[in-house]
Amino acid sequence: MKLSQKIQEMELSPIRKFVPYADQARAAGKKVYGLNIGQPDIKTPRAFFDAVQNFDQEVLAYANSQGIPELLEALVGYYKRIGLDFEKKDLLITNGGSEALSMIMTAILDPGDEVIMAEPFYTNYKTFIKAAGGNIVAIPTTAEDGYQYAVREKIEGVLTPKTKAIAIINPGNPTGKVLTKEEMDLIIDIVVKNDLYLICDEVYREFVYDGKSMSTFGAYKEAAQNVIIVDSVSKRFSACGARIGSIASKNEDLMKNLMKICQARLCVPTLDQVGSAALYNLDPSYFDDIKKEYEYRRNVSVEALNEIEGIKYGVPEGAFYLFPKCSSFFGKSDGETTIHNSTDLAMYLLEKGHVATVGGDAFGDAECFRMSYATSDENITEAMRRIRDVLAKLK
Repeated sequence: MKLSQKIQEMELSPIRKFVPYADQARAAGKKVYGLNIGQPDIKTPRAFFDAVQNFDQEVLAYANSQGIPELLEALVGYYKRIGLDFEKKDLLITNGGSEALSMIMTAILDPGDEVIMAEPFYTNYKTFIKAAGGNIVAIPTTAEDGYQYAVREKIEGVLTPKTKAIAIINPGNPTGKVLTKEEMDLIIDIVVKNDLYLICDEVYREFVYDGKSMSTFGAYKEAAQNVIIVDSVSKRFSACGARIGSIASKNEDLMKNLMKICQARLCVPTLDQVGSAALYNLDPSYFDDIKKEYEYRRNVSVEALNEIEGIKYGVPEGAFYLFPKCSSFFGKSDGETTIHNSTDLAMYLLEKGHVATVGGDAFGDAECFRMSYATSDENITEAMRRIRDVLAKLK
């Protein structure tokens, strides 16, 4: 029996690739510093657990396929606080931001259709788009050019009759790039003129640093039919295990057809929705201290990177990832192991230093590796010391 071509062309998650190796090290009594997955160590707000514990229905029945009313109303309020006028009819609750993206790609892409993305990008987009029969058209960027992709010539230069959408991760994963208002204006102009969908992954919206603020693509009324916003409680509220995401769009035809997929998977787990409604009802001041903490951790990480000879990097403006360039170590050896690429380097750091990172080839830039600073400054400091000491052995 033969599997489908599209499933054979997909890849296993490179981010989770090193988890079994890390588990083996832990089983052997080693402490592993996990910088590979964006799993915050910030405590999930107590409001989530209180809401679940106070759930008192006698039957845990199917929820509405669109989402429970309490969560939809909480999302309406959240968006209103950031200046957006989404109504409940403009929203769908999903099993995490991942299902939201998968649904969107299924709804808009025919076989061979293209989605433009800045590269490097979050690796699972490959899976979402390939599963829907589409192809990614990448706009390569580097730390040296500030991960700049919102340039008319760059975007219009890759437009084809097959282009269906532009997908934006803002703030960027893995780069931390935050678009300026002028860059957003340009992207909006292009999608409106070319009648394209604009998929806006804004799950790190609150985490923008250095006194900067971030606009949302949902604020552009002239592009209301083009814009599709993806959100999630995972990173925003340190509730990754809740698996609650959402889609927001004023495009009634799109939302009506997305409901076909929502109904096919029946519903999102009720208790996770109950807890997430409480999260979205939190006062916005909740983010103040957390944002400061992530900015502090970024600074600790950057200062430590400055002490590692041969590493280059761009300072992230948002989210909680660094994407250092490590190609200067390719071809070097400690006498036993030779580093050929960023995946080799990530494995070397795990085996020799017990620090888990991710090779950059997974994100579209094989000269870099990704590390998350969503862990404590103590863990970051020790992990970076280990990275420095391990890399110093390569000659």
